[in-house]
Amino acid sequence: MGKINEPPPVKLIASIFTADETLLAVARGALANRFGPIDYQSELLPFNRTSYYAREFGEGLVRQIVAFMELVPPDRLAEIKRITNDLEMTWAVEGRRRVNLDPGYVSLGKLVLATTKDYSHRIYLGQGIYAEVTLQYRHGAFHPWEWTYPDYASPRYIEIFTEIRRIYVAQLRRAKGP
Repeated sequence: MGKINEPPPVKLIASIFTADETLLAVARGALANRFGPIDYQSELLPFNRTSYYAREFGEGLVRQIVAFMELVPPDRLAEIKRITNDLEMTWAVEGRRRVNLDPGYVSLGKLVLATTKDYSHRIYLGQGIYAEVTLQYRHGAFHPWEWTYPDYASPRYIEIFTEIRRIYVAQLRRAKGP
């Protein structure tokens, strides 16, 4: 029988996309108010690999990936996803969202994203929320799965999550002390 241990805290991240760059900044601020200071912020990334969200959000979507300084227990992911869903609705107009917030986390071995949609490769966390291991970290690099969204599988996104993981590893080392 294996010994039960608490997992180490993880690096909370969020994907923010919208067609309104002003709203992007507002959303970033709202996330920082809820989850603490942001210590990584990507450049604006074109969100053009799918037209799935065009009816709701319109055209010309941009995405930004942010990471938060404060590490969190991984079992908070469902709660955090519910918070981000509530935040999305604060900026909705006539029931249509204007910003999408997708939280997740980077751990030593993976990138996990939260979702409200079930599928064969997703695990139910509770509170109506599922988790998906979107990227796996092995042999010194992140690698996609067959189900990984094309943008998350792209070299630029893998660079982003590699940098976030580098920050996370440094945080873990500092927490352990000399």
